[in-house]
Amino acid sequence: MAETRRLAAIMFTDMVGFTASAQSDETRALRLLKEQEELVRPVLAADHGREIKSTGDGFLVEFESALHAVQCAIDIHTRLYERNARAGGTPIKLRIGVHLGDVEERGNDIFGDAVNVAARIEPLAPPGGICISGQVFNLVHDKIPNEIEKLAPKRLKNVRFPMDVYRVRLPWEVPEPPSGAAARTRLAVLPLKNISPDPNDEYFADGLTEELISTLSNIGELRVIARTSVNQYKATAKPVSQIGAELDVASVLEGSVRKAGDRLRITLQLTDTSTQEPIWVHSYDRQLDDIFALQTEVAEKTGAALRVELLGPEGEAIRKKPTSNLAAYNLYLKGIHASREATYEGYSNSIKFFNESLRQDPEYSPTYSSLANVYILLAGETMAPREVLPQAQQLVKKALELDPSSSEAHTARGNLALQYEQDWTLSESEFKRAISLNPSNANAHFWYAMLLLALQRFDQASGELRTTVELDPLWQLPAVFLMVTHFAAGDLETAIAEAEEERDRDPGNPGPHIDLGIVYARAGRIDDARKEAELSAGDVSDYDGLDRAVLWAKLGKPEEARQLIAEGEQASRSHYVNPSRMAALYAALGEKERAFEWLDRDYDEGTRGLWFDYQLMAFDPIREDSKFQSMLARLNLPSLEVKSGPANTSVTAD
Repeated sequence: MAETRRLAAIMFTDMVGFTASAQSDETRALRLLKEQEELVRPVLAADHGREIKSTGDGFLVEFESALHAVQCAIDIHTRLYERNARAGGTPIKLRIGVHLGDVEERGNDIFGDAVNVAARIEPLAPPGGICISGQVFNLVHDKIPNEIEKLAPKRLKNVRFPMDVYRVRLPWEVPEPPSGAAARTRLAVLPLKNISPDPNDEYFADGLTEELISTLSNIGELRVIARTSVNQYKATAKPVSQIGAELDVASVLEGSVRKAGDRLRITLQLTDTSTQEPIWVHSYDRQLDDIFALQTEVAEKTGAALRVELLGPEGEAIRKKPTSNLAAYNLYLKGIHASREATYEGYSNSIKFFNESLRQDPEYSPTYSSLANVYILLAGETMAPREVLPQAQQLVKKALELDPSSSEAHTARGNLALQYEQDWTLSESEFKRAISLNPSNANAHFWYAMLLLALQRFDQASGELRTTVELDPLWQLPAVFLMVTHFAAGDLETAIAEAEEERDRDPGNPGPHIDLGIVYARAGRIDDARKEAELSAGDVSDYDGLDRAVLWAKLGKPEEARQLIAEGEQASRSHYVNPSRMAALYAALGEKERAFEWLDRDYDEGTRGLWFDYQLMAFDPIREDSKFQSMLARLNLPSLEVKSGPANTSVTAD
């Protein structure tokens, strides 16, 4: 067989959601597939593309020119956009990826790294979008009118080095600021070093770091990276250029704190990450009671250096002195520090510090919000919601009375409406208010995404999760829930690609193997699911343990699920156990009545965790039961059809 090698531009297209659509209504899905092919093929020919083969619900196409390939991708989306605007029915959306490289032709097919890379780039494109490699960007960026946005460097499966990937923006997409402006206003505050004589003053340096993040976040034009991500650079030896690349920021604020009695010496430096040159450096020798004026000065100095104008309300927000009681402030910082340990002991200590802070100053609004957030976090985990959420309700009410402009307080209020009251309208308005007050509030974006996911507004949920990732790029949870959102929406191809990427990033962690196994099971890839389940052995969190037990039950080995049930039933006699998770285990085993007993308990006890859990694969065996549907209606949740095929069939135990 003749073999030839050449340089070519390679395009992959993929029809979004086709697999899930075919499983729920095969006739309609095949009709849409045929219509998509009839619309796309003439465009390929007009733009000099050579169709190598159909990939089922997409195409592999070769071009002699990178420009022809990108123009073809734009033309395809233009034709589909016009079709979707006219049709009024089910939209047809594609993802398209383009790469340039050396290929080898064998018969009527092509092979090589260029083909593999193009296949890996395609899933990175949003529905109805285009992603291109750096090689393609270099050849087309000055030849097409479209804006091209650089994404964070991507590590593609089976590709040795991270790659530069770009997104081609289409004319009907919402315009965004130019990349240079966006980069200039992205800032990270690195953990301040504690150089105090007393090492126990570490809490003060950590607390001041968080306060500076909060203060700078009040400047609307700045996008300040969240604490979860920057905390990973504590005591780091990495250069600021590397930190800038990893967090995708143009500048970092770093420094040290020395506290001795009521005297402070704080040295700060704002550095340009691209040049590693300081933008400004300053040392502050102040009394402790001057701490709030110092934070204001730093915010104003940073805003001026980055050429960001402080508007009236923003200036008022950063100049506001929240308390005159230094003892209350000190206890508040200790509470923040303790809560960041993310342990039961740490949360218990934080509650003590926050309560003592409020005794010192009952008018200190941030303490009310922080204490409420700890209660919300523990509700449904170690504490029964009906025991702690009413307390959180009163705390948030007081926080908003004292400071109606607090983004954190509105986030907590939205979370209460979501988790405790199931008032979706109020929850959404509170999250939107929190985000409008502080666009850098990653927690507000994340929890708003959880609300949107619960209401099956999947596209919007994905958008909020992507924003959360931008604001907190090293926090793993938003990336995991982005995969969960695609999974729940039935976009299993994207969910698999994201789950595989997460697994490959941390192969020694059982959690990603469990997540990937569940997606494989839903997609009917039973052998692959079993392999991932076997690789998930080891200690895991409660949630991962639940998911692993459900996965094994789906694969015909219910032993772990039955063991967790026995442990949960025993534990429930002496302390709080989450009823929704117990219901999920029984549902996965097909024990409907026991599942419904625990779901009734979930509702009656005020936990009502079903809002969060109802889309789990565990509930597939009872999902279409009228009683389950009535439970969803009781919570004003949308019904959800089973978006699966072979994975829902019974699997015989080995």
